[in-house]
Amino acid sequence: MFQNRTEALALALPAAVFAAVVFLVPVVLLLSEGFKSADGWSLQAYLDFFSMPLNQTVFLRTLKLGLTVTLAAAVIGYAAAYAIVTLPAGSKGKMIGLVVLPLMISPVARTYAWIVILGRTGIVNQALTAVGLTDGPVRILFTETAVFIGLLQLFLPLMIISLISALENLPRDAVPAARVLGANWFQVFWKVILPLTREGLIVGGTLVFTGSLTAYITPAILGGSKVLMLETLLYQQVTVANNFVSASIIALILIAMSFAANILLRRIASARSAK
Repeated sequence: MFQNRTEALALALPAAVFAAVVFLVPVVLLLSEGFKSADGWSLQAYLDFFSMPLNQTVFLRTLKLGLTVTLAAAVIGYAAAYAIVTLPAGSKGKMIGLVVLPLMISPVARTYAWIVILGRTGIVNQALTAVGLTDGPVRILFTETAVFIGLLQLFLPLMIISLISALENLPRDAVPAARVLGANWFQVFWKVILPLTREGLIVGGTLVFTGSLTAYITPAILGGSKVLMLETLLYQQVTVANNFVSASIIALILIAMSFAANILLRRIASARSAK
């Protein structure tokens, strides 16, 4: 298409410069705020940040919710994706459409719907009271459970779609052959399906984990001020405290956690494939 590499690079240079100016430079400037001090560059701001009990609690809560949401999405996603892939072509298309449909709805609307469901007079509390499991309304909103449910519902379609794509490329005779050779369903999944669909799991896991870490609307609405996460803490530091140093530290932590999750998933998948 191009006569030489220089011509291709020359055509791509304006777009690269534009992306660097409007994206990379602001990000680098923001992230560098956490390393500045009166004496020059240092890590003192990070040490001060993690020395505060509140920040430690928020960091661990964010990491825990990100991991649990990703694990739950993987378990549910594999079951749903495998069930969809085994359907006839017509039914498969309809089910995939139902999976994609929530992604077309605003996350704000989807999150506010959980207030109606999980509120003191919501469907869940009414059902619990009707069957006699509780004497009165149970506080579900503004808890980690509510944030977990909201994040799982928000990002589960991404995991299912990624796994459907991976399972579509799974050899049709792999599962029947393993069953004929005497493997139970757990062995089939662990030794056949999981190794052959690891790329879909890596993509889906990265999307779900990163999304769970960086989502703001769902933790802010369902968790409120009682269940702070890093993204809501970052918003408070910028809008309320006007503390851009802490905001820079939180932003770098979120970026580092996202990259670490992707690398860890790839390492686990590579080790599993080697075995």
